[in-house]
Amino acid sequence: MSKRCQITGKGVMSGNNVSHANNRTRRRFLPNLQRTSMSSEILGRDVSLRVSVSAIRTVEKHGGLDAFLLQARNSELADEARALKREIMSAQSA
Repeated sequence: MSKRCQITGKGVMSGNNVSHANNRTRRRFLPNLQRTSMSSEILGRDVSLRVSVSAIRTVEKHGGLDAFLLQARNSELADEARALKREIMSAQSA
């Protein structure tokens, strides 16, 4: 399973551990991913996603999963979120 947020697309970053003697060794910065289910009022069901905690906070700030996805640009969303947004938009128009 990839270490990538299914909403924002945030993934693993790389950098250095720097010691007191300024020795540098490579390391990985992992995103804080959590498995969570978010409710979609338009679809009328819960959606199970693996998202970063910062994405959960952003979704709550915007008033829920539907509101967040509908206002977000497609270029800012991950592939899974784009598919979910299309599903929400088709259910909303019907």
